[in-house]
Amino acid sequence: MSSTILVVDDKSSVRQLLREYLAEQGYRIVEADNGENALYTARHVKPDLILLDIMMPKMDGYEFIRQYRKEARTPVIIITARQEETDAVLGLELGADDYVVKPFRMRELLARIHSVFRRSEAAPEQEECLQHAGLRMNLTTHEVSLNDRPVSLTPIEFDLLASLMKSPGRVFTRSQLVDSLFESGFTGLERTLNVHIRNLRKKIEPNPAEPQYIESVFGVGYRFSKEIS
Repeated sequence: MSSTILVVDDKSSVRQLLREYLAEQGYRIVEADNGENALYTARHVKPDLILLDIMMPKMDGYEFIRQYRKEARTPVIIITARQEETDAVLGLELGADDYVVKPFRMRELLARIHSVFRRSEAAPEQEECLQHAGLRMNLTTHEVSLNDRPVSLTPIEFDLLASLMKSPGRVFTRSQLVDSLFESGFTGLERTLNVHIRNLRKKIEPNPAEPQYIESVFGVGYRFSKEIS
């Protein structure tokens, strides 16, 4: 069965272009022209991935992510016409998985779609779990818990945390972490990586301002603490 992609953009010409191209690639396409309609459609259709424009009437892309992330972890790729990186960073902080900037090449967008699907669907053949103090990761089921309470992570956040937890005490440079994530489809930059680190800390640290799990090593990068109080 083909995967369903929800295309959200207020411009009908953009929706048509994406619909025709992605349908040729074997995807089932549903559409919405603003954030309000996108919420309704996503709740009923339950798409496998969402392509989301930012600047829209009634409800913009940011507000859509804020509301939808309370309900589902469906991968979201932001489509923004703005050139400022801050637009993409805000979307990532709210829970988006990746972004492309208009104008973009269809092949680039397709590659990012494939990458997001690989990250969200990949699982090891044999069950493997990582645990440090109250933080536990199941690499087979992609489940994370903190003190027996579930923690919802995006695919990139999950892969990033796994890379750090597999080698507690090891210092990773930002470029090393970007390279490790690239193997699972990450196409961002070091500055984007910092956003995902901040998001992770918000979700797993008792006090993100004084992290116990993911430590910063000044001038170098990050490491997962060996000793956690």
